[in-house]
Amino acid sequence: MAAAAAAAAQALWGARRLRLFLSTLKPGIHVPQAEPVAAFSSSVTSAKVAVNGVHLHYLRTGGGEHAVLLLPGMLGSGETDFGPQIENLNKKLFTVVAWDPRGYGRSRPPDRDFPVEFFERDAKDAVDLMKMLKFKKVSLLGWSDGGITALIAAARYPSYINKMVIWGANAYVTDQDEEIYRGIRDVSKWSERTRKPLEALYGFDYFARTCEKWVDGIKQFKHLPDGNICRHLLPLVQCPTLIVHGEKDPLVPSFHADFIHKHVKGSRLHLMPEGKHNLHLRFAGEFNKLAEDFLQ
Repeated sequence: MAAAAAAAAQALWGARRLRLFLSTLKPGIHVPQAEPVAAFSSSVTSAKVAVNGVHLHYLRTGGGEHAVLLLPGMLGSGETDFGPQIENLNKKLFTVVAWDPRGYGRSRPPDRDFPVEFFERDAKDAVDLMKMLKFKKVSLLGWSDGGITALIAAARYPSYINKMVIWGANAYVTDQDEEIYRGIRDVSKWSERTRKPLEALYGFDYFARTCEKWVDGIKQFKHLPDGNICRHLLPLVQCPTLIVHGEKDPLVPSFHADFIHKHVKGSRLHLMPEGKHNLHLRFAGEFNKLAEDFLQ
């Protein structure tokens, strides 16, 4: 659900940056030592590590004691979805890791697939990645699908998750959501500016095929009781949680943020009146300050 908004925002960063980034990496190769990433400053490093039978790619920056994992949305990667956060979150306070879930970004092979437990699988991969990197405890910043993954991780691994900020997430699928997903299934109907960054990352065929597979995958939940993705897990979340919602989000109606807020005990809900789905990109300065203040 985050792909269209993410790609449009990433276009502002420029296709040239993305090409520079891609030129430094080759899919499927294990990178034993971190290397600078051309698209960012020299303080950002890139590596892959074997986790749960796949090689997961991540970017890392900062030297703070507080570890923060950035979780991207559908079809997203750390680089495409979190440029302003990788560059500008406080590097003295935080060590920031932005990962590519299996089948996305540079975490290929394998190709992305969508069994009904794919969010649970991502949550386990994310936590196991951070444990592999020797972090004793982490906070989560999760956008859209990454927000769902963060909620599951917080519920399943409560002793490991410090704090959590999520936005553009939903805990269940409705008829209204299904209609929205149907509207983004055919990427050839997207605007050229929206398509280009993801085409540059994946090639058109993989991009188009994976988007179709994602729509089919997310629609699976519509056929479960109450359209359940993770609504049954929300009462298990124990960490301090900030839910941010853009009141002009065209992809995730506000009732989803309200539901998560109601069912995650002690959570805070922050509304951004002009925010859309990509609020952390469009209003990066405001969002980063909000996240930093909450995480401290």
